[in-house]
Amino acid sequence: MAIKSGLGSGWQVLQPVLLTFGLLVAACAPVRKPPPVLPPPPPPVVTQAPRPAVLPAARLNKVALLVPLSGANAALGETIANAAALAMTDLGKPQLQLVTYDSAVGAGEAAAKAITDGAGLILGPLLGSDVPAVSAAVAGRPVPILSFSNDAGVAGGDVFVMGFQPGQAISRVIAYARSRGVERFAALVPQGAYGQRAQLAFVKAVNDAGGRSTAVVSYGRDPEKLVAAARQVTNHDARLRASGKPVIRADGTVARVAGALAPVPFQALMIADSGSAAVRLLPPLARFGAVPGQMVILGTELWNNEPGLARIPALKGAIYATVSDARFNQLAVRYRQKHGGNPSRLASLGYDAVLLANSLAARWPLGQAFPRSALLARDGFSGIDGAFRFTAAGVAERALEVDQIGTGVASPAPTSF
Repeated sequence: MAIKSGLGSGWQVLQPVLLTFGLLVAACAPVRKPPPVLPPPPPPVVTQAPRPAVLPAARLNKVALLVPLSGANAALGETIANAAALAMTDLGKPQLQLVTYDSAVGAGEAAAKAITDGAGLILGPLLGSDVPAVSAAVAGRPVPILSFSNDAGVAGGDVFVMGFQPGQAISRVIAYARSRGVERFAALVPQGAYGQRAQLAFVKAVNDAGGRSTAVVSYGRDPEKLVAAARQVTNHDARLRASGKPVIRADGTVARVAGALAPVPFQALMIADSGSAAVRLLPPLARFGAVPGQMVILGTELWNNEPGLARIPALKGAIYATVSDARFNQLAVRYRQKHGGNPSRLASLGYDAVLLANSLAARWPLGQAFPRSALLARDGFSGIDGAFRFTAAGVAERALEVDQIGTGVASPAPTSF
């Protein structure tokens, strides 16, 4: 009994010891910590491909285009400007920069602005009366002016005239008529500067061709003056006197013995005016014996702008000299496609002026004066209106064809000089 009692006491003593050992063992076991929480990785850095450097715009010499874009001549100026822009497009990579200015607000002011902007060449103005103001704005600078005017009187120095010259057309058509056997010529010319230039050109052309001039008569456009001019150029009164002898009747009145009226003294009559003015002269001319079949009517380059003349029976067979329309008609098709309207016949001047300037760009170093001497190349240039070149006086000399109303081209234009 004593032993049992002792075991019981011993167990009680051992139990706390075991508990203490268990705690000690637990205390000695490694402590497992939770895995560390790692922060999310930074977003990837996206490296963009470097953008190509913006190349500076090519530096080109500036050319100014001076045309009326407002006022009475705005429609005409607009077609010239649009044709010039079309030429720039057709060139693909033009070697010049074209800047357009409205000359209607003041041609001199527009030219001064162009010079300030750095223009080294001026295309325009349209009107010869504007050339002095443009010249004054350019004075002292080596900037040529290529005017679209047909007034040869403003040419000279750094002014070049591109417009169609009536004197050249008159010379060409008279030379052609002379080659066809015409010897005697007469002319009707309107009063004014154009008529004066036409008269001088007519007399010179007839002499150069070896012909003979029977009369040159100027006229005003009033109906009475047209009749008087027709009577004078046909020498009607002298022809009438020569047609018979006067007879005095018993009652004192005078009659003439019936006789055939002599024909008009010329074989070809130049009407140096527009086609519409020529139409107004036809009835009085017929009244005094100048009728189709007895003489040939010669016109001017102005007739090329009037297609309705082909519908006038009395003008059938009339001839005139002009630039060829073949290339212009092609230009007109493309112009209508782009702008929806018909270009003026003078629009070709803007197109050809741009072609000319661009053709000389290789001889025009950047920032230097335009090569004025290159404008006087004897081989000339070629454009919508065919071959042309500038004379030493600064006037465009053109290769012209001869057209006959109702027939077409009677004599083609030369392709070169």
